[in-house]
Formats: sequence, structure tokens, C-alpha cells
Amino acid sequence: MDSEKLQEVAFQIILSSGDARTLVHEAFAQMRAEKFNDAESLLNEANDSLVKAHKVQTELLQQYANGERIEMEIIMVHAQDHLMTTMTLREVALEMLSLYKKVS
Repeated sequence: MDSEKLQEVAFQIILSSGDARTLVHEAFAQMRAEKFNDAESLLNEANDSLVKAHKVQTELLQQYANGERIEMEIIMVHAQDHLMTTMTLREVALEMLSLYKKVS
């Protein structure tokens, strides 16, 4: 895979996970306002964006597994970091939603 294609893949991951991160933070605001259904909808929407990012990542991993040489670049490291932290943030948000519901 050439450098330009790898950068394109990285930016697709960053874009989708960035969209998801924004939605998770919007969900936190809805939790604080005790609008739990809205928060849950936003977290589901965030998951959809994360699935898009994960799909792009999985395609890259499949290419690597099939023997394609892929030169790693710092932008891909950043993209992977962005995706994994956003996935973790969403998991924490789901737990927080449950706690907010119990406290409310």
C-alpha cells in the first residue's frame, strides 16, 4: 500500500472516530440534563461511526494478513490511538448512563 492510500485510510478512521467522540460528549450533556433516551440515541449513533472506522481498520488488517506490505506512518498511529480512545470513552459513557439512571 502506498503512502497516499495509507494516509487516506488513516484520515477515514480519524474522521469517523472524531464524529463518534463528538456524539459521546453530546450524550454526556444529555445525561446531565437527565434526557436519558436522547443520550442513549447519541451513544448508538456514536457506535455507528465507530463501526465505520473499525471496518476501515479491519480492511487494512486483512490486507496485511494477506501479505501486503504496509509501511506504518505516524498518522496511522494517531488514527489508531484516536479510534481506541473513543471506543473506550463510549464504553465508559454507557456505564455512566446506567449510573445516571440509577441515581435519578
